[in-house]
This record gives sequence, C-alpha cells and structure tokens, in this order.
Amino acid sequence: MGLSIRASFFRSVTFAASATLLMNAVPVLSSVAHAQTKAPLQTQQGPESVADLAAGLLDAVVNISTSQKVKNDDEAPMPQVPEGSPFQDFFDEFFKGKGGEGGSRQRTVDSLGSGFVIDPSGIIVTNNHVIEGADDIEINFANGTKLKAKLIGTDTKTDLAVLKVEPKKPLTAVPIGDSRQMRIGDWVMAIGNPFGLGGTVTVGIISARGRNINAGPYDNFIQTDAAINKGNSGGPLFNMKGEVIGINTAIISPTGGSIGIGFSVPTELASNVISQLREFGETHRGWLGVRIQPVTGDIAESLKMDTPKGALVAGIIKGGPVDGGEIKTGDVILKFDGRDVVEMRDLPRVVAESPVGKAVDVVIVRDGKEMTVKVTLGRLEDGENLAEAEAAKTPQADEGTDQAEPPAAELPASDVVLGMKLAMLDADSRKTYGISEDVEGVVIAEVQPQSAAAERRIASGDVIVEIGQEAMKTPEDVSARIEELKADGRRNALLMIANKTGELRFVTVRME
Repeated sequence: MGLSIRASFFRSVTFAASATLLMNAVPVLSSVAHAQTKAPLQTQQGPESVADLAAGLLDAVVNISTSQKVKNDDEAPMPQVPEGSPFQDFFDEFFKGKGGEGGSRQRTVDSLGSGFVIDPSGIIVTNNHVIEGADDIEINFANGTKLKAKLIGTDTKTDLAVLKVEPKKPLTAVPIGDSRQMRIGDWVMAIGNPFGLGGTVTVGIISARGRNINAGPYDNFIQTDAAINKGNSGGPLFNMKGEVIGINTAIISPTGGSIGIGFSVPTELASNVISQLREFGETHRGWLGVRIQPVTGDIAESLKMDTPKGALVAGIIKGGPVDGGEIKTGDVILKFDGRDVVEMRDLPRVVAESPVGKAVDVVIVRDGKEMTVKVTLGRLEDGENLAEAEAAKTPQADEGTDQAEPPAAELPASDVVLGMKLAMLDADSRKTYGISEDVEGVVIAEVQPQSAAAERRIASGDVIVEIGQEAMKTPEDVSARIEELKADGRRNALLMIANKTGELRFVTVRME
C-alpha cells in the first residue's frame, strides 16, 4: 500500500510495531587499548517527566466541534406510512427534514479537531480544514465549559484559522515561541484531541525542518515523531519551555494512524498570518509580481553561475510592482531583504512574509554580474485579482476546436537549428499560430521528433525571444547565436521561449 498524506483528523486505523533490542558482545580490551579509547559523547536522555509542563498547558488546549448541514441528493421516493403509525414522527423527521413535505432533505455532518488559546480574551488558533464549511463551531474546554465560537479569519495557503469566543472570565493562554530557534533533535510535546478521546499529551523530537509536502505554496513544515492522529489537527506543538512552535496539521501514513511522521506549521510562518487574521480578518501578503522557475545546473552554467541557486525570473506580470522597474526577465534572484534564496520555493515565502509597501533590497545576477536593486512590494491579494481579470480578458478557444495543433500552413522556414525549423514572426505566422501582437522573436514552424528541442517540450508555434540573453529577430540571428555559443565552449543554449499568449519560460537545449 502506498503512502499518502492525510489531514490528521481523518478517520483511520492504528497499528502497533514491536522492536527488538540487540546487544552485541564486546571483547575485553587490553589496558593500552583501553587507554586509547575515546570516551563516548554524553547525550541528554530526554526529559524525565513532562507532567509539570503539561499541567500548565492542558487548560489552554481545546477541542473544536463543528457541524455542517449537507443537502442529501438522494431522490428516492419517501416510504408511505399508515396514518397513526407509531413510526410516523420518525419518518417525517428523517425524510422530510425541516422543509416539511416536499422540502429538500438535509443531514448534519459533525467533525472534531483541536485548537489552542493565544489570548485570555478568547482568541483561539486552529487549522482551516478543521472548521472549513462549518455552520456551527463549538469550543470544548478542559473543565467541561462549552462556548460558541465566531470565525475571525482563515488562510487556505497555510491552513490556519482564528476563532473568537466570549468567556465570562479570562482564559488560560499559551505563548507563541520562535520556531527558528528549534533544532533537529530537540524535544517537543503535542497536545490535542486524537480520536475524540479528550486532551492527550505525546512527546517526541523534531525529526526534520523545512519539509515540503506539496500542501500549499509556502510549505516549510516541522516534522516530528510525536504521535499525531485524527483529531490532533489544529493542536499545538510545544517546546520544552511551554511555547507553541508549531500547529499540527498533517501526517504521512498508510493507514491514517500515526507512524511517527507528523507535520506542523512553524510559528515563523504562522505568527504573521495569525496577526493579520486578527487585525484584518484576511491576509495582507507582500507581492513582487514576477513569474519564476528553478535554476537548474544547465541554466546556471548558461548564466555563468558557479552553482545552481536562487530563483530565475521567467516573466514580469503587467501592472505588478516591478513592471517596468529594476527587475528584468532573465535575472536570477539570490537574496531578498537580507534573506538567502537558496532555491526557487524560498522566494514566494520570504516575499509573502514581507509587509505590503515595504522597500527592500534584492540581490540579483544579470549578465553574469551580481548587483543589488531596490523594489517596493505590492499586495499579493491584489495581484491575484489582477491575474483573474487578465485571465477573463484572454479569449478562450472555440468550442469543439482542437487548439493543440495549429492549422496547417506553408511558412517560409530556415534550415534546421537544434531540431527546429524557424520562420519570421510576421502577420501570416501570427495568424497561423494565434500569436499575440505583443510577442516578439522568431517563430518555431516545426520541431523534429527525438531532437534536442523536442526533449525540452518545445513545440511548433512557440517563439524564441532570446538565446543566451540576446534578443532574436530573424532565423539567421538564431543560427549565428548558436554558433557563437558553441565557439565559446558552451554545451547548452539558454532559450527564452514565449507561448502564443506571451507567457515566458526558460529552457536549456543541448548543442552537442
């Protein structure tokens, strides 16, 4: 059975594993050999007890119960019950529902999760998936108190939600710690409501940091072997000081039960989101307005970089913060506001964590040279609205028309270059391939199967905009540039390719 990532409140079956401790016999060493033997490193065996720590935290961890009314699509005819039957009330309630005769049938779906109090006035943090779609949210406290909760705000990108209750007296709250101080091997404690059993404490260590499980655009999970099961979602992960350093969110398991691989949203990512949800009811993330792609080894070599690192700018979004500004297509972003961008996925996270309107220094590589530029960030949510508006303006393909292959046409083509037949980008070729008027370059009329270009999924109708960071205007420009790169000892050519709508990407094509 393959492994799957499950939200940790899913129903599952647990299993236990046994282990055998093997003791190998060690021969007696001579006095000389013993004198030369280095004493083993003394390590901490873990906390003798977390009872005192847990006692002060249990009251701040809550059980979250939600209910959601779901329409029953079953259109089966309602059974006929004799008048005066003792089962009349049962059938009326079950089949007719609140809508009465002929009304839509509904059923109520309940779920359980965990959360924790971060403010004595009644502010509670949990996972978005715990309360998503809920009609009613009820908070159950350790002392048996139950309070209705109001949803303050949610963020689907980090799977976080903030709730508010109105207590009669101040609640027990827990402090938010700094997950950046945590190291692999540090002891942690999880408290939650697994399987609806009530407040449960488990202890483990941090197994890994910075995990990407493809749950969202800002994945940076803490991995722990502290047991996390169904119902633990939204519960806190504590350090040994009693500070929250993570929000338990997901597990990897073939059964849905804990096998010691759990994931928590770190507070270095969650703290800012929680603050924004409390203040605005929504997120206000920074936005750079660029499309990016990874810097591969071939791309790094083509850009004269020693090692593949950073994020390659593959396009500038029109109307975005850097449209017409200091950052250009083909730049590689190495550092943003003092923080290293080691790989592509680092950039969206550090940009999103930066305040809207902040002017920041960005270190880039352009034409093989490192330089620093200053940019002012926009708001990501405005950028998403802009992208939706642009998508609405883009004409859709006619229904029933296969747009994968352009209509056949005889275009004047050059000799084959890297497995591509090229043609001038003129009015005829624009019409043939449906290429936007703002796209400039050399159109690819044909790609030979099994060629170097075909390996990189270059297709007819694509447009070569640049090669080796030089603009291309004619097929002859392409041929000449390829020969220059070969003469310079390059093994790969870095091509900037545009599709018919003008979206850019970089590909490396081998020239050997």
